[in-house]
Amino acid sequence: MDYIVKRTAFAIVTVFVAITLNFVLFRLLPGNAVSGLRCQHCTKQFRESIVKQYGLDKPKLQQYVIYVERLAHGDLGTSIADNRPVWDDIRTPLVNTLPMIVVGTVISIIIGIISGVVAAWRRGTAADSANLWTALAFYAMPTQWIALLVIFYIAIPLGLPASGIESNTLGILSTPSTWAVFSDRVSHLFLPALTLGVGLYGEYSLVVRSSMLETLGEDYVLTARAKGMRNWTIVWKHALRNAMLPLVTLIALSLGSIVAGAIVVEDVFSYPGIGLATIDAISKRDYPVLQGIFLILTMSVIVANYIADLVYFKLDPRVTE
Repeated sequence: MDYIVKRTAFAIVTVFVAITLNFVLFRLLPGNAVSGLRCQHCTKQFRESIVKQYGLDKPKLQQYVIYVERLAHGDLGTSIADNRPVWDDIRTPLVNTLPMIVVGTVISIIIGIISGVVAAWRRGTAADSANLWTALAFYAMPTQWIALLVIFYIAIPLGLPASGIESNTLGILSTPSTWAVFSDRVSHLFLPALTLGVGLYGEYSLVVRSSMLETLGEDYVLTARAKGMRNWTIVWKHALRNAMLPLVTLIALSLGSIVAGAIVVEDVFSYPGIGLATIDAISKRDYPVLQGIFLILTMSVIVANYIADLVYFKLDPRVTE
């Protein structure tokens, strides 16, 4: 119980630090959010009124207090580009991105665990060497390069959609059924998720292989072999459970890389998610939207690490010692 309380307190402090850094970093940039407006006909008086409207004329400490108070009420601010609440601008892109990240992560975990276990069990064989070099190759490849390979060698031959989130012809002649909408979304989601999964699987596979090799040399594994247990029973029921501990931590720590990869992938596939929203906000110098996006992404990493700590404790209670 003390472990959970400590991890919870640490997560709360980390959230507070993240909120503070998110506020400070955007105010260390030259100028302010209003000076980035691309408005040829904006007068000086108009810009000054915008500065006052967004409270940018107040002292930094007062701005920080207002910022924290708004966050406490779920207010991420107002977009300068379209004068809408930031949450309204990023809610739909975030909903579009979440399934892609989840599916991509699941693909990478499944492929990484299977290939890592097989490579460790068949250590020194051709299967081990092939998996090792393949994992290293995909781990080293830039995500955008993998996306282009997926388009050229999977999307085009199989006729899968390589851009957007839905077909332009969907619902033109008649109201589409729920299954038609679902299958269309899945077909557009598959390639971006596959790109993320393939780009991540190499790292997971290498970690699982290394952890499995260490676990297979433990005394309890040797005892299970001496009892005459089947090989796959030893691997899946005894060795893999303890080998999963480093993978749980890695999944949580790599969430930031997953999100960064999603931004690049969405740009290549023109997928209207949080990545394209970030790029659009950068091009418009819409600092409140960027600030909201970065805060949400940072919070997701903190929450993922907190959940990983709890899962780690469940898998191995000795972490409290």
